[in-house]
Amino acid sequence: ANTPFIFSSFFLDLNILDWNLENLIAVALGSTAYIWNGRTLQGIESIDLNSGSKYISSLAWIKEGTCLAIGTSDGEVQLWDIEKKRRLRNMFGHLSVVGALSWNHYILSSGSRLGSIHHHDVRVAQHHVGSLCQKTQSICSLKWSLTSQLLASGSSDGTLNIWHGDPGVNVQSQPLKTIPHSSAVKAMNWCPWQSNVLATGGGMKDGILRVWDINHEKLLQSAATDSQICSLLWLPKTSELMTGQGLPGNQMKIWQHPALINSSELYGHEGRVLNVALSPDQRRLFSVAADGIACVWKCHESKESKKKKMFFS
Repeated sequence: ANTPFIFSSFFLDLNILDWNLENLIAVALGSTAYIWNGRTLQGIESIDLNSGSKYISSLAWIKEGTCLAIGTSDGEVQLWDIEKKRRLRNMFGHLSVVGALSWNHYILSSGSRLGSIHHHDVRVAQHHVGSLCQKTQSICSLKWSLTSQLLASGSSDGTLNIWHGDPGVNVQSQPLKTIPHSSAVKAMNWCPWQSNVLATGGGMKDGILRVWDINHEKLLQSAATDSQICSLLWLPKTSELMTGQGLPGNQMKIWQHPALINSSELYGHEGRVLNVALSPDQRRLFSVAADGIACVWKCHESKESKKKKMFFS
C-alpha cells in the first residue's frame, strides 16, 4: 500500500523542500532526504542520516550543479553530491537545530535555532569564514539576494534583519537594517527582477503579506491574507507572488504585483502549506503541507484536478 508523506507539527518551522536548475526536487522527511526527477516525478535517490535521534531540518541546492546542503537537528551541516551519490563533507559549529540554509555561490550560510548565522566556504578545509548573531530567537528563514550583496534573515520573534553581503565577517556585527514584524518571519523571498525588493509573510498573529524596498527601508505594499503565511515565492512569468497559507483554508494564494490583489487560489491541502518550490521552467509548483501530502501543480491553473499527489511506494 502507498503511504503519504507524514509531516508532523515538529517540522512546521523548517525548510525541507527545494527544486534546482538541474530539475531535481529534494524533500526531507525525518532523517531522510528524497530526490526526484522533476520532469518525470520519479524517485531517483535517497539520503539517510542513519540516525534515530536526529532529523533533517533544512536543505538547499547549490545554484548550479547537483550539490545538496543538508542541515540537521544536532547542528551539523552536510554536503552531498547527488550525481556521484556520496557525501562530500560534514561541517560543524552550530549548537542547535539548523533550520535555514542559503547559498551565495560557494558560500553556504546556515541559521540555527539559537539565533546564530554561520558562513561556510565549501571549497576550503577551514570552512567557517564568518559569523553573525541576532541575539534573538530561532532563525526560521535565510535568503541571499540575487546580486549576492545582502543577506536577509527572519526569526521566530518577528525580527527581519538585513546583513552586509561580505561573508568574511568574523565578528558578531550589527545588521544593516532591522525591520520588526508582529510574528515569526517564516516566509521570505527576494524579487527576481527587482534586486532591492523583498517580500515577507507573517505568522499566526499577523497574516500580512508585505513587499519592501530594502534600500530605503520602505514598505511598498501590504495585504491581509486572513491566515498564517507559511511559505512564499515569486512567479516571474506573470509578475505575481504566491503564498502558502494555514488555517482556515490551507490554500495557496496568488497575488498580482505590485498591487497585491488576490487573483486566484489553489485548494487541495488539508494542512497548512509548509514549503512551495517552482520548477526551472516555471510551469509547475511543488508543495508540501502538514496534511502529510506533497502535490505538484500546473502553474496558473487553480482547479484541484490540475494537481498530482505524490506518494512513497
